[in-house]
Amino acid sequence: MQAKAVAKTVRIAPRKVRLVVDLIRGKNVGEAIAILRHTQRGASPVVEKVLNSAIANAEHNYEMDTDNLVISEAYVNEGPTLKRFRPRAQGRASKINKRTSHITVVVTEKKEG
Repeated sequence: MQAKAVAKTVRIAPRKVRLVVDLIRGKNVGEAIAILRHTQRGASPVVEKVLNSAIANAEHNYEMDTDNLVISEAYVNEGPTLKRFRPRAQGRASKINKRTSHITVVVTEKKEG
């Protein structure tokens, strides 16, 4: 049994979010929240919010025990890119890609014994 939560089109580049998600993959839920609270990265609050949503889904939809939850999967996919232009010298323009992310966190109950 597993519960998941997905945050779509979050306005942070996937590369930056992956740095945070890699820290919590495979960890116990309590430990993961502690890590996210003390990580000085912009993506940390967003990932924490998705993790809390996955925990709530596990508790409410599947009646899992929140003390035994483990992050079995955590990954970041690329969302749609917003393309913008910035004026440059001599009448030129340079392209700026504002990237978005789809963040997915899956939690499962740890086997006892």
